[in-house]
Amino acid sequence: MNTDTLPSGTQSTGDSPLRDSARRTLKVEEQAIAALAERLDSHFDRACELILACRGRVIVTGMGKSGHIGGKIAATLASTGTPAFFVHPGEASHGDLGMITLGDVVLALSNSGETAEVNALLPLLKRLGTPLIGMTGRSDSTLARHADAHLNAGVAREACPLDLAPTASTTAALALGDALAVALLEARGFTAEDFARSHPGGSLGKRLLLSVGDLMHGGDRLPSVPLGSPLRDALLEITRQGLGFTCVVDEHGRLAGVYTDGDLRRTLDQHRDLSRLRVDDVMTRPGKRIAPDLLAAEAVRVMEDNRITALAVVDDEGHPVGALHMHDLLRSGVI
Repeated sequence: MNTDTLPSGTQSTGDSPLRDSARRTLKVEEQAIAALAERLDSHFDRACELILACRGRVIVTGMGKSGHIGGKIAATLASTGTPAFFVHPGEASHGDLGMITLGDVVLALSNSGETAEVNALLPLLKRLGTPLIGMTGRSDSTLARHADAHLNAGVAREACPLDLAPTASTTAALALGDALAVALLEARGFTAEDFARSHPGGSLGKRLLLSVGDLMHGGDRLPSVPLGSPLRDALLEITRQGLGFTCVVDEHGRLAGVYTDGDLRRTLDQHRDLSRLRVDDVMTRPGKRIAPDLLAAEAVRVMEDNRITALAVVDDEGHPVGALHMHDLLRSGVI
């Protein structure tokens, strides 16, 4: 294969022309994104300031591939604390411009900056006094010149070997949109809980919002035996509750330790006669535990770090109030 067409620093491996083509594409797009960081200037600050001051929503618009990228940028903004939605520029000129209200900001995408459907909106936006952020590949374009802030997403060339199909340019625009969304997220002090509230139905929301108390087994489902109990009683309690362990509580009702399926295997390995053993002799002290108000995701971390499948849930005074098993986390979608 002729390697003269490969970007600088990219060598043909000789193992597959298809993979060589893919590497060329990725290298061109990597270079396009890297160039964005060098071009960030006060216009980026101005764009952020306009959106942070916005009392309404960010209206994102763009035609063709720019429109597809714009739709994703709008979705990312909306899920990270900046109300936003996408409006097709062609539909906007035929009635949908009514979606833009006082207090909104418009983010318009056009690689050339000369897209007719987008630029047709400029007089209307100026008349409304709507702040305009332009994201283009040409700083001397019509859209860039009329924008209150211009985000330069230009690329040296497309990854397409014909330098025609939008590839590197759409990747750069997408990355610049992500950079804008993250900068706004951090400026707003947006938290993981805020993110979860906009994703209540997905695994992200479940992972971030569910607490240990929401999932734990309490009341009659809490496995527990007192200190001094025969080992036989602990084994019966583990079998009865089916959670793979039992809490062992002291005379004040506080958690003194736990006895688990793993402890049973060690007991069988170390003791020939189990009939005389008490749970105190073989239990794990003090036992891993967690508070009910912590996020279920924290329980996952504790279990994974300690290679266990269940946790005792205790209150502030150390009294067991529940039990949590890895299966509960799996069923809930936290894992």
